[in-house]
Amino acid sequence: MPGNQYSPKTLKHPRSLPRSINYLFREQRLLFVLVGVLIGSTFFILQPTLSRLGPSEARTASSNRGSQGIFQRRSVSGRVPADLGRRRLRIVVTGGAGFVGSHLVDKLIARGDEVIVIDNFFTGRKDNLVHLFGNPRFELIRHDVVEPILLEVDQIYHLACPASPVHYKYNPVKTYKTNVMGTLNMLGLAKRVGARFLLTSTSEVYGDPLEHPQKETYWGNVNPIGERSCYDEGKRTAETLTMDYHRGAGVEVRIARIFNTYGPRMCLDDGRVVSNFVAQAIRKQPMTVYGDGKQTRSFQYVSDLVDGLVALMGGEHVGPFNLGNPGEFTMLELAEVVKTVIDPSASIEFRPNTADDPHKRKPDIGRAKELLNWEPKISLKDGLPLMVSDFRNRILNEDEGKGL
Repeated sequence: MPGNQYSPKTLKHPRSLPRSINYLFREQRLLFVLVGVLIGSTFFILQPTLSRLGPSEARTASSNRGSQGIFQRRSVSGRVPADLGRRRLRIVVTGGAGFVGSHLVDKLIARGDEVIVIDNFFTGRKDNLVHLFGNPRFELIRHDVVEPILLEVDQIYHLACPASPVHYKYNPVKTYKTNVMGTLNMLGLAKRVGARFLLTSTSEVYGDPLEHPQKETYWGNVNPIGERSCYDEGKRTAETLTMDYHRGAGVEVRIARIFNTYGPRMCLDDGRVVSNFVAQAIRKQPMTVYGDGKQTRSFQYVSDLVDGLVALMGGEHVGPFNLGNPGEFTMLELAEVVKTVIDPSASIEFRPNTADDPHKRKPDIGRAKELLNWEPKISLKDGLPLMVSDFRNRILNEDEGKGL
């Protein structure tokens, strides 16, 4: 009718709840709902655990649950994981195919961590890592740290840089770029993903020291325009960048100043005094001594250094820390030790000294002893034969390859 206005049907709110309850109880629907919930809950409780058990264990566990009312996981016999009790870390090692880097990678893999090696193979060798190629926790990436890379990691050991005079003088601009751009890229990665960063610096930051032995508080005596400056000043700049990222961006950092290190996997002809003497004595060549042979060095075995790096990364102190063996030898004394181990009849040949060669080098490791509980354990007389054995095998294979 025209006078009547349209009005919607009144909602029956008071009857909505009773009707819903009536619907559930009709034809035992509530019972089916409860049974479905029970079955679903049981599946989600049991499924994660059953997936870790074999078929026979799952059947046994299910029967135990029926008789006991509680699911009990059977103990699985076998070898206890190496990393039980500690979280497995994902770690990047730049320069990990090199001499020191490969030994560090071995230690990290052995303790149960996942390791990603980044190396451009300028001085690193795949042979140093070939024994790890089948390990599921090991990954190798051919990459130059001068270019950025994005990875998700917990820790970064930054070792990438030529470390011997022969190699870092070969392309000094590239050496400096590696120290600066490479360090910047790795610090940027550490900042981005919240990783702890360890820089392997060098005793070369002390230059030709006027303080002996050298403490971490000594600022050094470095020629900024010499032939070695690409490495010496490059590492000093890397330390500066590391501390600036720590103070300015809150990045967790560690700094190690590494002194002369020797051991298996060193490059045969890298110009460093220990590898030079050992390779020359094995090849029946005169051992080359530069200058008068009275300059001193301290030599640590590579496993001692690796222990120090791991202790530093795992500790709570930024550094820098000297990592080296305080045992001091002149070049002539080192030559006599090599003669004793390899060939008493080996001869010595003197040549003019190289530019900016430090006269003395010996670390004060008091800080590392106190704060890291670290000190070297292997003496030169014990470590050198291990290196000689490795060099003999490689030089023999090298000579066989040449048909000698």
